[in-house]
Amino acid sequence: MPTTLPPLDGDSIYVRPWPDDVVDQMGFDPRTPYVERFWLGVLGPSTVWFLRRTAAELEAAPAGFVLPLADTARALGLGAAGAHSPFLRALRRCCQFDMARGDGPGTLAVRRKLPPLSRRHLARLPESVQREHDQWTADALRTPEAELLRHRSRKLALSLLELGEDLESAERHLLRWRFHPLLAHESAAWAWRRHNDALAAASAQGGGPPTAA
Repeated sequence: MPTTLPPLDGDSIYVRPWPDDVVDQMGFDPRTPYVERFWLGVLGPSTVWFLRRTAAELEAAPAGFVLPLADTARALGLGAAGAHSPFLRALRRCCQFDMARGDGPGTLAVRRKLPPLSRRHLARLPESVQREHDQWTADALRTPEAELLRHRSRKLALSLLELGEDLESAERHLLRWRFHPLLAHESAAWAWRRHNDALAAASAQGGGPPTAA
């Protein structure tokens, strides 16, 4: 399906999640520091704020929700929602960069996670930010305590999932506990896979719910 904005003929549009097994597991929540620091210069602030808004709404309504166009445009500080408005340009940029796509009449599918920047997108940023991105990616692996921190963050993430938190919530908890964003992201994704594998194995064996190792 082409990543184009559907015709906006009414006062609202239906937003649903855009499922992607790879990006949903390994991508970054639009509200995380990675997106604010590195995707912002590629997508622009209006587009990032729209993605943050839809991520929060999809968290509350995972199947989808009705988005009032004019109210949302004003709430984001973008004025009206006319055909040539900043708000509509933000929606078009979402589609241009494969963060959203038309999904039938009056329906927009939006990613819940943003992928890591590709080299093509990274090249759009100033060299200083490109260097910061490379450093940011490497930092969590260069500290002497990396393995101990990784073990601890993975164990905490797994415990959170077993207490009923979802993947995004577990990652945000780790961020609040001051784990490096890359480590928080990796640990939450690892715990999510481990938790689901354990649940599947327990179900196949007819056993009870798994516990953290």
